[in-house]
Amino acid sequence: MLERFRPLLKKILEPIAKRINLNPNILTLISPIIAIISAIFFGTGNLLVGGIFILLSGVFDVFDGAIARYHDKTSDFGAFLDSTMDRFSDAIIIIGIVWGGYTSWLFGILAIHSAITVSYVRARAEAKGIECNIGIAERATRLIILMAGAFIAGIFGGIYMNWTIILLIILSYITVVQRIHHVWKETSYERRRL
Repeated sequence: MLERFRPLLKKILEPIAKRINLNPNILTLISPIIAIISAIFFGTGNLLVGGIFILLSGVFDVFDGAIARYHDKTSDFGAFLDSTMDRFSDAIIIIGIVWGGYTSWLFGILAIHSAITVSYVRARAEAKGIECNIGIAERATRLIILMAGAFIAGIFGGIYMNWTIILLIILSYITVVQRIHHVWKETSYERRRL
């Protein structure tokens, strides 16, 4: 969903990435640490600060890739590490929300499962050579929804965090279906050969 904003984001990030010449893997490893801090704030009842740390985690996640590309430091290991740390961060934030009592364990498990499945479908498609960064709830969109939900719940009451998690689950599973359909269309030539 946010893919269409990638050129604008690139234009904003490139000047900043120019000035930062760190190993991008260091930034990749900072992102889950920030996600843990976010989870702790959610778990201890501070939704607003938890939401701010989701934002910070997302910023570090965007910068590692921008810096790697700008300084020509992209690597297969870096992409692997980034994807792995993203899954860890997604899960730990949801665990913090469950720990804080803002949603049930069932919804927490479904939120983690749906987020991981979105990423898994993309990884399997790309392993087959099919570009699959489509769908209404890519990771950036999910983080924005979580952050907005945390802010709204922090101001108007924790029940809104539960509704945010339910929305996230629904949108994530819709994205899984969209990606499966996309791969089905992209591989239709194989079915015609049979």
